[in-house]
Amino acid sequence: MTKTQENGKVYLVGAGPGDVAYLTVKAYNLLAAAQVLVYDALVDAQLLQCVPSDCLKLDVGKRGGKPSTTQAEINKLLVKHCQHGKQVVRLKSGDPLIFGRCTSEIEALKASGCDFELVPGISSALAAPLLAGIPLTDPVLSRTFAVLTAHEPEVLDWEALSRLETLVILMGGQHLPEIVHQLVRHGRSHLTPIAIIRWAGTPRQQIWTAQLGNIVKQTTELSLSPAVIVIGEVVGLRKYLQPENIYLDEIISQESGERHFQVPAVNASIFIPKPMLSNFPSSPLPLSGKTILVTRSVGQSSQFSDRLIALGATVIEMPTLEIGPPSSWEALDNAIAHLSDFDWLILTSTNAVDYFFERLNAQGKDSRALAGVKIAVVGEKTAHCLKQHSLQPDFIPPNFIADSLVENFPEDLHGKKVLFPRVESGGREILVKELTLKGAKVIEVAAYQSCCPTNIPPEAQLALQNRKIDVITFASSKTVQFFCQLTDKIFSNDSDPSQFLEGVCIASIGPQTSKTCHFLFRRVDVEAQEYTLDGLTQALITWATNY
Repeated sequence: MTKTQENGKVYLVGAGPGDVAYLTVKAYNLLAAAQVLVYDALVDAQLLQCVPSDCLKLDVGKRGGKPSTTQAEINKLLVKHCQHGKQVVRLKSGDPLIFGRCTSEIEALKASGCDFELVPGISSALAAPLLAGIPLTDPVLSRTFAVLTAHEPEVLDWEALSRLETLVILMGGQHLPEIVHQLVRHGRSHLTPIAIIRWAGTPRQQIWTAQLGNIVKQTTELSLSPAVIVIGEVVGLRKYLQPENIYLDEIISQESGERHFQVPAVNASIFIPKPMLSNFPSSPLPLSGKTILVTRSVGQSSQFSDRLIALGATVIEMPTLEIGPPSSWEALDNAIAHLSDFDWLILTSTNAVDYFFERLNAQGKDSRALAGVKIAVVGEKTAHCLKQHSLQPDFIPPNFIADSLVENFPEDLHGKKVLFPRVESGGREILVKELTLKGAKVIEVAAYQSCCPTNIPPEAQLALQNRKIDVITFASSKTVQFFCQLTDKIFSNDSDPSQFLEGVCIASIGPQTSKTCHFLFRRVDVEAQEYTLDGLTQALITWATNY
């Protein structure tokens, strides 16, 4: 065995039910140090952000009815990368040894002399009922429960299973009619409560409750995969065990068969603020049936997407902006070396804040170097980012746009020296022009650069080509420009981008973004009244309600 073989190791890690919050500490630390990540289809996309930027990520997920990586190929990948001395994380949904097909992989690793370790995860069989407020055991209603997979229902002993008080069924969404048929056939009452929990532990979590006698009829046209099915009297305890919070959950009435939404789910990740909740009726969710393409920066947080998903939307993310260092740090470093010469520091984006303080730290300085320098920021997110560095802005304009900063500046700018770290190219010049007209001496320095990504994610490209998008959101002028640049590659025959966006709602975060949309698309259908992502969310709710 070579030296590189001795150094390599494969960790078979349980990812838990979905959200990064449900990872074990050990699993999180292993992801943070992974050199190769081999992951399954049901692993939540946000977990892929936990690995280093240079980590090799290999999607080997098995998807029913679609081409997928064979188990033999997965085994070879694990062995190959381990033998090349890599720290390999084999990430599996839930717990690796609960319906995780680990045996074959472990045998292949042992046969090749590869070092490996098993790392437990929280199985959806336990997490999904808990997050839905369903206890699997109860002193009266459930003294035992069984966990099973219905991937092959014909091989199960339904006579024995029907006698158990509580059943937790994985991989059963496609076989729900057969599950119900077999249980009723073997003596289970058609009034037995049943809950179906889809995408448990993620912002997409949905819960349907009914009885064995009507669940199939009421979910015929719904997608129930991936889901955990809970059958037993304990399902009825949900209404007594849930907290008093604002969550939405679909309930199917036994008598009328009608669907309505109430507030019982325990999963805080699908929390909807009261101001938003009060603006739409209880049924259905306001963005249900809408497919929204979210354009954003590469690596940006998906909180906006999570909020839209919680409101019922199907979200496809399309990164249209990459942020990186400027071509040279010289101008910014020089300005930081003479910070005491400036009266004001103006920061108009979170990127400006992040890169400014990165260079401040690179010079061995911290926020104390800004003593005597006042700080103006544009936007609540920028202000919040600044507060992460233990600094409060001296001025935030009432409207979250740069133009408002000059109009409402709190003091006479005549003779003031202003430092303005900004994007290297392509930014708006109006702010510098207006500050200069007010008598300020503005020193512009490149703090970061923005550019267009090289590729469109396959899911986004397919949805655009097949005209499956209802709404496209834009949070900056650059995302509009780069969206057009990217889509030129797949719609080269359409010289006018408005042609392939016919019937698609164009949603803008504010006036400057809208101006670019009007120039390139000749229209804007939705504009946020408050120029924030929450404001854009509220605008989409209003649009969908009146659609």
